[in-house]
Amino acid sequence: MKLLLDENLSRRIVPFLQTAFPGSSQVALLGLEGANDSEIWQYAKDNSFVIVSRDSDFQERSLVAGHPPQVVWLKIPNRSKTVVLNILLDHHKEIEHALTEQNLACVELSHHDQ
Repeated sequence: MKLLLDENLSRRIVPFLQTAFPGSSQVALLGLEGANDSEIWQYAKDNSFVIVSRDSDFQERSLVAGHPPQVVWLKIPNRSKTVVLNILLDHHKEIEHALTEQNLACVELSHHDQ
């Protein structure tokens, strides 16, 4: 499972995600900086990414459009890249289970889950 981090998440954590989520990237690293949500959604769909964002936009889109792509919604305030990285790594198995075995459109992680 590869993650596509939205612009609101640091590209600097991408290398540290590769063991748990091989092939992961961030929108700016793929030339999508400044792209609208529809373009990011379509890119993720076409390239088998799971979108990770702090914004509710992708979660809302998943309710209307279904999936793919699937979404990980980080319901957290603006936090350091280390905190974001740890949340994704600490919840790796939960994310994978929800998206692959349960086939959910969206996984929501909040600061209470840390």
